[in-house]
Parts: sequence; structure tokens; C-alpha cells
Amino acid sequence: MDENQAEHLEMLRYFYAKWPFFKMVISKVEMTLAKVDLQIAQHYVNQLSSPDKRDDFQAMFDQIASEFYLTREVVLHITNHTKLLDGDLSLQRSVQLRNGSIVPLSFLQVALLKRLREYGNDAVTGRVRSRYSKGELLRGALLTINGVAAGMRNTG
Repeated sequence: MDENQAEHLEMLRYFYAKWPFFKMVISKVEMTLAKVDLQIAQHYVNQLSSPDKRDDFQAMFDQIASEFYLTREVVLHITNHTKLLDGDLSLQRSVQLRNGSIVPLSFLQVALLKRLREYGNDAVTGRVRSRYSKGELLRGALLTINGVAAGMRNTG
């Protein structure tokens, strides 16, 4: 870190310590970062992007992941935490528990979305063999979307 960056960091730490609005903004960013699961996001890219666009989506994902890591590093430097949400251990534990229940829903969502996309794409019969109707698959996918949003305590 050069001298200019060190001065900026000290200023940001001062704002964090003395300005409630700035502290709240950083706390919200920290909570949002703690909810991110890049492995699940990578799974969505791998499973749901079409082969001809996969490289484009992977490049976009790589850029998002890079920005995530950079933002996390800056937030940890500002807050002097070693891990996200170290300043609020009950929230940290709550987010960890929620993330644990969201992961299976995310895998289920990917599987349902993949089946929905493949539904009707069989060249011979015009549909993929499935014990579920398209409506049932759609309902399942929508339920997983609502489940993930409820688990994240966001609107989605």
C-alpha cells in the first residue's frame, strides 16, 4: 500500500469511527458481502449458461468475483476486522446459518431451471422425458426463488 492509499484508508477509518451514516453504509456492505457465495454463483454460470456464451458469462463472473474480493479487502481494512461481520458475532452466525440453508435451495433451483430450459427441446418427441409437467417445474423454480429470497431476507 503506497502512502496515498494509506492516507485514504486512515480517512475512511476516521469516517467509520466518527460518522454514523458512513458506519451504517459500511456495515450494510459488509453484511451483503457476507451473504455472497461465489461457489454457488459459479455453479449457476457453469450449469445455466449456454455453451456458446459460457466464455462471455465466465469473463463477467470473473470480473464480479474480482470486484467482490477487492471490496471485501477494503471493508476489512476500514473496519479492522479479520473476517466479515466480526463486529457483530450474532449477525455473523445468523448469516452463516442462513447461508447453510440457502445452498441446497440454490442447487435445487439450478436443477429445476435447467430442466425447464430443456423441456420441449428433444428433437424426436419435442419434449424431454420428465415425470413433472412444465407447470410443476415452473412452480418448483418459483418456490426456490422465494425460498432463497426469504433466507437472504431480501426481496430477491
